[in-house]
Amino acid sequence: MARKSLDVTCPVARTLDIVGARWTLLIIRDLLPGTMRFQDLQERLPHMAPNVLSDRLKILEEHGLVRREFYSDHPPRAAYSLTDPGRELGVIVLALGRWGLRHLGGKLSPGLQHDECLRHLQKASEALIRRPVQRVKSAGKSAAKTARGARN
Repeated sequence: MARKSLDVTCPVARTLDIVGARWTLLIIRDLLPGTMRFQDLQERLPHMAPNVLSDRLKILEEHGLVRREFYSDHPPRAAYSLTDPGRELGVIVLALGRWGLRHLGGKLSPGLQHDECLRHLQKASEALIRRPVQRVKSAGKSAAKTARGARN
């Protein structure tokens, strides 16, 4: 049964339909530095059930945010990486991390998990610096620009 959209007229609601489920932005965060195998993602997100990870990856792939490449046929094994639209979400993930540090810093549990999260955010930030997100013009604007050029 397909999930009903929060609001088909709102881009924020439509985006949340795709990335608003629990764990999804953490998958994006962990894929920002580069390609990861399914089992690597499981290790980084140990409290996430494998079927939930599989479901979230399928949704991200269906929406063109994640690319899956098989590296073994028997048994089938896949590696996952972000597409350019998926990498654009890295800016949002980093903004959430910065907001959390600023507003929840004193309420975060000190220790290993907090340190691990900071390491994840640092790797994600470095990945975006090494390969900045390129804004892609929408197809509508691009087609209109081409049409204008043909008329001139």
